[in-house]
Amino acid sequence: MAALRTLWRLRAAAGWRVTGGRQAVRSYSEFTPLEEKPQFPGASADFVDTLEFIQPNVISGIPIYRVMDRQGQIVNPSEDPNIPKETVLKFYETMTLLNTMDRILYESQRQGRISFYMTNYGEEGTHVGSVAALQDTDMVFGQYREAGVLMYRGYPLDLFMAQCYGNASDPGKGRQMPVHYGCKDRNFVTISSPLATQIPQAVGAAYALKREKRQPRAASEGDAHAAFNFSATLECPVLFFCRNNGYAISTPTSEQYRGDGIVARGPGYGIMSIRVDGNDVFAVYNATKEARRRAVTSNQPFLIEAMTYRIGHHSTSDDSSAYRSVDEVNYWDKEDHPISRLHFYMMHKGWWDTDKEKEWRKKSRKMVMEAFEEAERKRKPSIDHMFTDVYSEKPPRLKKQEDSLKKTPKGLWGTLPLGQL
Repeated sequence: MAALRTLWRLRAAAGWRVTGGRQAVRSYSEFTPLEEKPQFPGASADFVDTLEFIQPNVISGIPIYRVMDRQGQIVNPSEDPNIPKETVLKFYETMTLLNTMDRILYESQRQGRISFYMTNYGEEGTHVGSVAALQDTDMVFGQYREAGVLMYRGYPLDLFMAQCYGNASDPGKGRQMPVHYGCKDRNFVTISSPLATQIPQAVGAAYALKREKRQPRAASEGDAHAAFNFSATLECPVLFFCRNNGYAISTPTSEQYRGDGIVARGPGYGIMSIRVDGNDVFAVYNATKEARRRAVTSNQPFLIEAMTYRIGHHSTSDDSSAYRSVDEVNYWDKEDHPISRLHFYMMHKGWWDTDKEKEWRKKSRKMVMEAFEEAERKRKPSIDHMFTDVYSEKPPRLKKQEDSLKKTPKGLWGTLPLGQL
């Protein structure tokens, strides 16, 4: 009855006449424009009088923003970020140093020296372009293929190696599998293997910072629907950075979704979104910088989809030749690589040449090899670390396990490298 009474009052207010228990019908011309607009909560739209279903792709493909073409030429001078030479050189040196580290550690795993590894081949531009546009105080909740973000922020090679080898210098004390880096001092939250776990965490952190009225921070990577919805409804200053590299391990994107990529999902959640050429480090930089500026000033989330290609295998546990052709991989490696594109740009500017390239490649390989050899020489973490850093005070059950281990004769410890502890 309450609902009926409310309806009665609305009709009376709108000028309905009731005579003898029957209501008079108003002509269309008597409606005001406001009354003809849909008043349903949860949607913004107009009425239509034709039956038409929404097509999956409402436009002919969401465009891809770029600044440089594949030969390193600026397409539109007004979009040139005009980044100083020293910074562009840092871009290039970070991308190539990461590439060198990948090659050495990949071969190290193949030789049985480390247990696992994941390369970043072909995606270096997405790492460097995005992190360079952030503030060093911005917190990053990274995915497992984003080592370049940490490298650009100055994370040393010896700690990359220590983590992969799980030696005594590893900040994680050997308790994480390789490539799961983290660094509190550089505002990079430790990587976890399960996909999308970092997304709601980033939203929660952004919302907490907003409530505390502190400097909002940015996050990279994005895939969780719940996080998208929370970020929009709670108006969180967060960046979702999605590297669309074409594959989910062995599954191509054509078998993962039928819509137009990931960026098409943003508007459905009320999120400002853009798609960029992920192999164009300047396009990534421009988009991230502007998205961050708006996120900070207006307290709202942004979604960036960086289109790129995973040239390497998913990991050392994968053989991508089983599901894609060599020709496909070679195209992206030889014709549209982010490192090559930036190399062409620097050559056009007169900032780089063949001699500098040879000198840097030699120097960077030496740097990586020195850190690699040092990591192999170091001892493993103390076995006592198996029982630390979780509880402020060890519970009885954990203390019992620790005591039991220490009482176990070392001869029964199997293949544990006791001499290296």
